[in-house]
Amino acid sequence: MYDYSHVAGSSQATAAAPARHRHRRRAVHRLAHNEPVNDLHALLTPEGRALLHEVRDTAPADELAVATRLRREHPADLVSAALGQARLRQRAAAKFAAEDAQRMFFTPNGVEQSTRATVAGHRARRFEELGVTSVADLCCGIGGDAIALARAGIRVLAVDRDPLTAAVARANADALGLAELIEVREADVTEVDVSSYDAVFVDPARRGGRGRIFDPEAYSPPLSWAVRTALSAPRAALKVAPGIPHEAVPAEAEAEWTSDGGDVKEAVLWFGTDPGAVRATLLPGPRTLLSRGLPDPEVRSVGRYLYEPDGAVIRAHLVAEVAEEVGGGLVDETIAYVTSDELRPTVYASAYEITDQLHFSVKRLKALLREREVGVLTVKKRGSAVEPEELRRKVKPQGPNAATVFLTRVAGAPTMLIGRPA
Repeated sequence: MYDYSHVAGSSQATAAAPARHRHRRRAVHRLAHNEPVNDLHALLTPEGRALLHEVRDTAPADELAVATRLRREHPADLVSAALGQARLRQRAAAKFAAEDAQRMFFTPNGVEQSTRATVAGHRARRFEELGVTSVADLCCGIGGDAIALARAGIRVLAVDRDPLTAAVARANADALGLAELIEVREADVTEVDVSSYDAVFVDPARRGGRGRIFDPEAYSPPLSWAVRTALSAPRAALKVAPGIPHEAVPAEAEAEWTSDGGDVKEAVLWFGTDPGAVRATLLPGPRTLLSRGLPDPEVRSVGRYLYEPDGAVIRAHLVAEVAEEVGGGLVDETIAYVTSDELRPTVYASAYEITDQLHFSVKRLKALLREREVGVLTVKKRGSAVEPEELRRKVKPQGPNAATVFLTRVAGAPTMLIGRPA
């Protein structure tokens, strides 16, 4: 099993505020934490739509002043809802095309949990290639997947039990001109008859009051229910967490891990396709790497080149396929870095030319970077407890040159590999 170490950072600050500033801060807090679509109907009126257009480009720092001005002419609740919706649309532009985001409606959870449009589009194309003409989208959220399916010409039943979420999904289908292909139903997905549809797509809720849910049986609805529903349909796709253990994948399913721009976004269990198959799909593209059932690569000494497989490749346990493609081996049996003496092109990994290999030592790294006049330092880690930002502060890189340092293990020993993109 490979190491999945990653870096997380957080910061916090507290300060006492003079009494004269407290009113303003409370007002900003109300703007930042309002439920921007609690009165969705008001936002859909001509007055609400006009207000949304007026505030669409409002910067966060200007919200209070804009709200104060607009409340002289419009109801305060409508102004707050419009500003909140504008903020959500700005955030949603990272997942949806900007033109779509400015026409759609969102909830805070909807922005956070909705599928990125590029990923939803890839899944819709797979359904289309399988000859699917109708899909029951269960746990549809704000409708991101339903939109992608409808744009592929597929008729969709979109179901969500939350009244507000279902209303937002319906508004989005209408806003994008897809209402004829998308029927939105407010209902418990476990009580919906999907027998008349070519395929089922289930995206269970994987977050609860305490954050992410890691037990698939604690999903809402549970994974076991989703699998039973999938097996009853001609075709099906179940969205699961990328970290799902491979042993938890049903024998009847094909497993696909997808990344977009190098970031792992999801895993999907496909039914009615190729049972037992494993694939990693990289977007944009798509570029797909299929499992060939290869044994784990051998461990070897570090060569001239280091290959960092895409996260979807690692999650799909397809590092051996990449190693074979580049004629390489592993630097350590538990680390998903591949090394080779040759530079071979591959879309499934990023290649780096290694110039130095050092036992871990901040002092030695600092001296080397000073000698090479490295001022732009990229720190990557896998199998190391050292935090990249902490290391960067200690070595204080200065100079016109750039370098990448990999904090890892080589044959079990803490090691630094220094190089540059090949």
